[in-house]
Amino acid sequence: MGVAFKRWLGSFAPAPVGVNGREKLYGAVGALLGLFCTEWVGRHALGADNPWFIAPMGASAVLLFAAPASPLAQPWSLMAGNLVSALIGVFCAQFIPVPGIAAAVAVALAIGAMFSLRCLHPPSGAVALTAVLGGPAVAKLGYAFALWPVALNSVILLCIAVVFNGALKRNYPRRHAEPAAGHNTRDPIPSARLGFSRADLDEALTQRGELLDISKEDLEEIVLAAELRASVRRFGDVRCADIMSRDVVTVMEKDPLDYAVRLFDKHRVQALPVLDSAGRYAGMIAQGDVLARKSRLTPVATDAESAPDLLVADCMRSEVPFATPGLPVIELARPMSDSLHCVPVLDEARHLQGLVTQSDLVAALYQMAVSANSQPAGGAGPHKLAA
Repeated sequence: MGVAFKRWLGSFAPAPVGVNGREKLYGAVGALLGLFCTEWVGRHALGADNPWFIAPMGASAVLLFAAPASPLAQPWSLMAGNLVSALIGVFCAQFIPVPGIAAAVAVALAIGAMFSLRCLHPPSGAVALTAVLGGPAVAKLGYAFALWPVALNSVILLCIAVVFNGALKRNYPRRHAEPAAGHNTRDPIPSARLGFSRADLDEALTQRGELLDISKEDLEEIVLAAELRASVRRFGDVRCADIMSRDVVTVMEKDPLDYAVRLFDKHRVQALPVLDSAGRYAGMIAQGDVLARKSRLTPVATDAESAPDLLVADCMRSEVPFATPGLPVIELARPMSDSLHCVPVLDEARHLQGLVTQSDLVAALYQMAVSANSQPAGGAGPHKLAA
């Protein structure tokens, strides 16, 4: 009984906040700038005789500047949540004569409406309350209260949040990475066929059945990052420098495209690193890029030989992920299983040190599994591939 009571009391203790001092400072400074500008614009737009500034904006500022990654802080939640709550609050104030009952009903209806519209924003509950208990000035505005000061305050605060968080390179409004490109089939991407998957996360969240102040995409990224850290801890001794191919066939930016085509055929590779005139890494050229470029040529010029003016630089991709020699190999497993066929390995001066291909990675992962288990995966000896 005593242990259970102590555990219950412990639930009241403050939870640790996993942010650094810099983020704490950013949150405070952002709220200061946001509310100062909101107050200034509202006062000059509406005048001193109107309620140009409402208290719930302080709570919105906490979310927009101190917790911009929260789903509750996103633009749709802020704007739609505040607007619908203001309208509901005014409606309840006009048709329910008892202020206390009107306030309670307004907040309850606002929560229900925000859930339905997927715009839950906690400060919006205070907006509904303000619409009922704001006094004669708010009552005089009627439904116009939803436009000013509520919508005006919200728009100003949102604009400042977008500029402020953007200047600090914060991901606001929250945008998530595009999923790995598939093959336009019903199969899930390779990394989702075993282990953790989006379906597992969906089922776990459904079973939990309560609102979490984190998006499903962010939660998935955190779980995958934790899995990666555990894998690095277990297999982190093997680095890219240990498995990369060092005798790499390359082309120059100014080489004719037909020369790259001949190298594809001669060495039976799907991609080639491209070097600039100084010998530094410039990008990658893939067979698929060459074929796509050839398909756009006129019927008169249907291959590289008939278009001698085309150079490697015309088809290469410069924005290609790369690795460093000291990067743990296990960190390449997920991206290379889903989309990347090979990853160049560069030093600090962007000189090409080698290339990690899917074949290199598969061989390394097999050897790592054998070393970890002292036998091939499955414990029954190696299996032969069908001829």
